[in-house]
Amino acid sequence: MVYRFEEYKRSDIARGHLNLGGANPSGERIDVTSLYFERAGKPWIGVMGEYHFARDNRENWYRELCKMKAGGVNIVASYFFWIYHEEEEGCFDFTGDLDARYFLEQTKKAGIDVVLRLGPWAHGECRNGGFPDWLVNGDYELRTNDEKYLEKVRIFWEKIYEEVKDYFYEDGGNVVAIQIENELTDNAKHIATLKQMAMEIGFKAPLWTVTGWNSETGAKIPVDEVVPLFGSYAALPWEAGTHELPPSVHYFFTGMRNDTAIGTDLIPKTESDGWILPYERYPYATCETGAGIMPTHHRRPIMKPMDIYAMSLVKLGDGNNLIGYYMYHGGINKIGMHSTFNETRTTGYPNDYPIISYDFQAPLSQYGEIREHYRLLNLLHMFVTDFGDILAPMETCLSETKPDRNDTTSLRYAMRTDGEKGFVFINHHQKNASISDITNVVIDTGIVVFPYIDVVGDVSFILPFSIPLGAHTLNYATAQLLAKVDNTYFFFEIPGVRPTYEIDGEDYDGITVGINSGFDVDDIRIVTLSMEEALYARKLQGTLYLGEGTDLMEYDDEIVPAEPEKLLNPALLMIEPCDEPFPSTYPEELNLFGCGGEGTEGEAGIEETARALSWYKLSVDSGIGYVSVDVPCDACQIFADGEMIMDQFYFGVPLNIPANLLYERECYMVCSEMRDDFYREF
Repeated sequence: MVYRFEEYKRSDIARGHLNLGGANPSGERIDVTSLYFERAGKPWIGVMGEYHFARDNRENWYRELCKMKAGGVNIVASYFFWIYHEEEEGCFDFTGDLDARYFLEQTKKAGIDVVLRLGPWAHGECRNGGFPDWLVNGDYELRTNDEKYLEKVRIFWEKIYEEVKDYFYEDGGNVVAIQIENELTDNAKHIATLKQMAMEIGFKAPLWTVTGWNSETGAKIPVDEVVPLFGSYAALPWEAGTHELPPSVHYFFTGMRNDTAIGTDLIPKTESDGWILPYERYPYATCETGAGIMPTHHRRPIMKPMDIYAMSLVKLGDGNNLIGYYMYHGGINKIGMHSTFNETRTTGYPNDYPIISYDFQAPLSQYGEIREHYRLLNLLHMFVTDFGDILAPMETCLSETKPDRNDTTSLRYAMRTDGEKGFVFINHHQKNASISDITNVVIDTGIVVFPYIDVVGDVSFILPFSIPLGAHTLNYATAQLLAKVDNTYFFFEIPGVRPTYEIDGEDYDGITVGINSGFDVDDIRIVTLSMEEALYARKLQGTLYLGEGTDLMEYDDEIVPAEPEKLLNPALLMIEPCDEPFPSTYPEELNLFGCGGEGTEGEAGIEETARALSWYKLSVDSGIGYVSVDVPCDACQIFADGEMIMDQFYFGVPLNIPANLLYERECYMVCSEMRDDFYREF
């Protein structure tokens, strides 16, 4: 069957219409058009990953940033949680794991740019959305232009400024963007006031951003002062109730930017007053493409690697020109002097989250362990890094026919093109659903007709057409473009699709796959990697390295294994049932087992009777590698020498823990009984 597209219509591109952009001392500029970002005069697609420095240990920062960069992330975004830095009014803390200056120093050393998410309200599943208790309990109209509130914000931001002032892009640093507030949907004047205040204090960046989503028509923002960023999540653990949700629309090409499901636990649905966000003024950019998700007590989804990769690929096909993930690296919540720092129903929020764990099922776990979607996503990241200047000016053309969200038999596809060349995006994955195989697929772009392919199994992929390869033209390839090193172009084999090429009108078929194979076309070389080779391919120091089952990264100018401990014999874990080793009367703020209360509207109520607790003694024979704990329960907490070091709501996935957290320590785990009072996918 032949598959075609809607008619391509070129958009007018506006420039200089926003109060944004700037240059560094070397003369490089970052600017914003209405369609894409520019860097050094060329279209540019950045890859941004969220990593909260305050939710990790400072001795880990540089190593983890190097892992992020090796995974194709070139911008790190991080919140400033106010409650972390000023838990008691007037007592500021930017030391230890809260040392923002040192974190920025490590980002500079790792060669990665930074987005400061200043808040003052952050959310991030943090207590009070990051506000200190003293602020919440004070006489302030929060998140408004109340003068008393703004005075407190100014004091906090002045303290942050002193920590970050040496790292602004315009001064030769690597802070390229600043986000103001978060999920504030209806107060453009307040956002404008906050930006003005930040600039008065001394903050500066070529890009100023806000979150752009709300219920329907986009957040109300000062249109010339910021770029709205968007997001998408394949699972909604904040959704009320324990019912199964309909299939996610994020596995269909729609051209939609505004995911109205984000923040529905906190953002009220209001009647429109005629406001419509002028999307046409801004490039499509994201800051919260869900690279995982947290389990709540009442909803516990499992994110599989293809759930993440396919969604990111779909958003790229929909026109995304700034790839931003939340979270890219998981974290561990601190415990404050007076309370825990996690979001709970006791603080007025509709969700209960674990006290310590903020793992998020992210590509890099809360401990920095590399997961499979880290490798998958890097396939996209290498592509946009080397070919983003070609892709960014291209606009999305949707398919002629539009399958609905329950359709599991139709081809899901779209195209990005400039009318002369482009890329075809095909997604054949749906979270928690099977899609029928589709054979004899012929893609007609209106410029090039591809040879037929079969779209089978769990795959998502991109096919290039009419793309320049040096002085040559790639008419089409049925392999996915990956990277370029000098005059060598690397592709990889799409599972189930035979790689073929047409270059300058000549067919190249019967392609041998593998790093040691390839063919030459005059002065260029084409190499088609296997999928397994591509998953461990890393472009470091301008060279493509294949890890052959080992993840590599650049660390202190050397190419090294990203997880050297995995090359050694890992520790063995012993789990033995035991009697309760110390009193079960925890301080209220550390009691994970009373979560749930009476349930939210539409949710199965949770019995008020206490849950039975089971205790286990944990021991390991060395401190090498990770050990896996898999005890089905409602919730668990792990203690080492009497200190709680980890907790989690069980959601059907083993909890991997570094053995060195347990080695030569007296360790116990307590688990509460599981009841049928939450949504599960196991």
